[in-house]
Amino acid sequence: MKPHHRILLFLKSKFDLIFDLIDNEAIKKNLLNALPFWAGAILSGMAAVVYAKLFAWAETASRFIFENSGWAFLFVTPLCFLFACWLVSRFFPMARGSGIPQVSAAIEFSNPRENHKVNLLLGMRCIVVKIISSLAMALGGGVIGREGPTIQIAGSIFKKINDLLPEWYPKISKRNMIVTGAAAGLAAAFNTPLGGIVFAIEELTKTHFSFFKSALLTGVIISGLTALHFLGSYLYLGYPQLNDVGIGLLWLIIPLALLTGFVGSRLGSGIIYGLKVRNALKNNFQKTAFVVLAGMTIASLAFFLDRHILGSGKELMETALFTDQKTLPWHVPFIKFIGAALSFCIGASGGVFAPSLSIGAAIGIVFAGFFNLSPSETNLIILCGMTGFLTSVTRSPFTCSILVIEMTNSHHVIFYIMLTALFAGLTATAASRRSLYDRLKDMYVKEINEKTETKN
Repeated sequence: MKPHHRILLFLKSKFDLIFDLIDNEAIKKNLLNALPFWAGAILSGMAAVVYAKLFAWAETASRFIFENSGWAFLFVTPLCFLFACWLVSRFFPMARGSGIPQVSAAIEFSNPRENHKVNLLLGMRCIVVKIISSLAMALGGGVIGREGPTIQIAGSIFKKINDLLPEWYPKISKRNMIVTGAAAGLAAAFNTPLGGIVFAIEELTKTHFSFFKSALLTGVIISGLTALHFLGSYLYLGYPQLNDVGIGLLWLIIPLALLTGFVGSRLGSGIIYGLKVRNALKNNFQKTAFVVLAGMTIASLAFFLDRHILGSGKELMETALFTDQKTLPWHVPFIKFIGAALSFCIGASGGVFAPSLSIGAAIGIVFAGFFNLSPSETNLIILCGMTGFLTSVTRSPFTCSILVIEMTNSHHVIFYIMLTALFAGLTATAASRRSLYDRLKDMYVKEINEKTETKN
């Protein structure tokens, strides 16, 4: 008997003592069904906390190296990028990129006929590779975030728990476990429980919410509370000043939404184009040269032009929202755009959520600089820029609106933020019909199908 089965049998014997005191069979069944979700939520919350700490340390180390020896990044960035790409390619190819499209593909494969394909998208090896590769990217100044990776990590944890359940345990849908894991991961990464729930409904699944609403809600809550216990009460970005904001700002917000909607759709198209170029390279030398060139480009732009290109961009957002430094050079959104596209398409691990928010914030800062706005009005323009750009990349307007509102406690400006998401989403769809995540998911599904067909 396997060790984990012995543990489960021991726990079962203890729970049987409790269940003997419960007469209602429905309560017993619901409790047994809920336990794996609760366990996964706790583990996901803890994993998200550890990962967040490690990622913050990597970004701090990156800033320290740049501030003391900026020229070193001409070597550090390509080396870190090469290591991050090699790690993914060698040990778990589907750990590359954000992780959200992989989770979507895993959900699609979560049926009795194709369950074996999920192992190529989620797993314990994926967690290790995802974390180490993304940390290497962050150390090298890669324009990536940890939020998408956290979703794949949490999905892997829930999937593993589902795999460990013995034959005698009540059958639990792997699909529901993965969906709940992904939502719990987002909730823990951003400390946004509502965002996690809306994300699961809007982005990950088109099935009836009623089939797994209890598991999803409890998973998100427990994961969020676990992260809250270890990190304390916090907002991802804090409490920006948003006083005395009038309806007259609409004449600025709508054009900003249209702008971020179009530019965000171009980021998605740029990433897809970069991935196609990389995939067309015929040998390892060409692929290595591609990664080195991407790293050298980002390092050169940072050293010779502006260091704002480096990292996820959280520091940029916090500085703009919570200090008097509410201006940026006009070129920052452009170089951040280039850095995000290059960082994502080289084949290493790293998410696009935080970079999208920071690019949107940079656009909002530059846009607001053309007008004589108060600090509160500028903060609102920044938040709308973040919402618009993220919406254009993900095509999930409700999720993006809720995320920005929850991470800044800006509920009283919900009308402006949701209006931005609406117009940005419509513009992005007009510019490019399908979202980045949808196109990536299709690429991964095709790749997995080809691998399994080759093996057979």
